[in-house]
Amino acid sequence: ESHADLVAAWERVRDEDDLRVAVLTGAGPKAFCAGVDLKRMGEFYHSAPAGRRVEVWNRIPGIGGITRNLEVGKPIIAAVNGICLGGGLELALACDLRLASTNATFGLPEVRWAIIPGQGGTQRLPRIVPPAIALEMLLTAQPIRAERAAAIGLVNHVYPPDQLIPQTRILAESIVAHPPRAVQAALAAVRRGLALSLPEGLRLEQELADPLRDSPDNREARAAFREKRPPRWNGQ
Repeated sequence: ESHADLVAAWERVRDEDDLRVAVLTGAGPKAFCAGVDLKRMGEFYHSAPAGRRVEVWNRIPGIGGITRNLEVGKPIIAAVNGICLGGGLELALACDLRLASTNATFGLPEVRWAIIPGQGGTQRLPRIVPPAIALEMLLTAQPIRAERAAAIGLVNHVYPPDQLIPQTRILAESIVAHPPRAVQAALAAVRRGLALSLPEGLRLEQELADPLRDSPDNREARAAFREKRPPRWNGQ
């Protein structure tokens, strides 16, 4: 899909209450995303002055519509099948959860091209894996396999290729089973809290937790527990 199509899709996920979890995956088993078109990127850099380039990068939502300047506010799961390099990995890093097939490979090869990642790779990767491991991936430009990615915490789970999408669906359904306001508040607490000091993060946690403590869905959860029945969430 085009960049504009992806931005529109993410805005729809953000704005429509019935859309509770998003899944991002590649079109086939060979690649999730191999990164940006280096030829087109070179043409852009040759044609636009430096100030204009920075202005454009700081304004647009970035690769895949979510690497910068667009906050969806709902869980996004990346189902990574095959090659996931450069901008493709940066796109996966912008998701909240990452599942991989056993044939997946991950890497940030930008230094080979005399550049560095520019869509969040240098910032998100060391927030997800230990900084020294992130630096090794960045400085050597060497890709890693799915098993290694799971061992360092880059992906949550690894599955055979034919099980990746079914298992991703199971994970998405397990999230959708819970009240949406609580899911979104937990996501916001973690995402926003990572940029704060611990005292600031604890204050944020209370700001997000307090409105939920006697919400209609919280009352429904307590009633369902007492009555030994499944809860019926209304999203409030």
